[in-house]
Amino acid sequence: MIYPIRLYGDPVLRKRASSVKDFSEIPRLAENMFETMFEARGVGLAAPQVGRSERLFVFAEYVDAEDEEEGEEADLKTRVKNQWVMVNPAITYRAGQQISTEGCLSIPGLYSDEVPRDLQIRVEYQNELGEKKTQEFEGYLAVVVQHELDHLDGTLFFERLPKDLKAAFLEEHRHELAEMQRRAKAFLKELKARR
Repeated sequence: MIYPIRLYGDPVLRKRASSVKDFSEIPRLAENMFETMFEARGVGLAAPQVGRSERLFVFAEYVDAEDEEEGEEADLKTRVKNQWVMVNPAITYRAGQQISTEGCLSIPGLYSDEVPRDLQIRVEYQNELGEKKTQEFEGYLAVVVQHELDHLDGTLFFERLPKDLKAAFLEEHRHELAEMQRRAKAFLKELKARR
């Protein structure tokens, strides 16, 4: 099942998500989140982005496409090298610094090349069955995990920018962000009408 992705302006993106205690629905939810992520051509997707305020995200590591154009056309699922479901994640170790380029499925088309992140992290989490796991990441995958974990705390990537760069980002993209807020509001109104 493909979920609609919540856009900037939707209040669910600003809430701190609740811990998952009941894992009975998590395997199906994670499967649907992967489908949604692949459809949107994303690298990661957090539960709040599909309207679920739960501490869960999914992400994938892809094999690089030989040919960019072919990569755009190809089904992303065929390029998955590894994929993870992280429930109730916590970063327990951080080292080094890196500046990353980030975008977000909830803020489509907008990017920043100046997002500061930790270079290496260790994450303790539960998988979709509730089993406890620990994994270390560095470089790009460390960025992905930090970005998705931020979603669980109601933080969007541009809020990690230094104050002056954040102000410049918001000013430069004022019109696009206002349009996303309008679309988010319309979607919520439609959802309410369906109930």
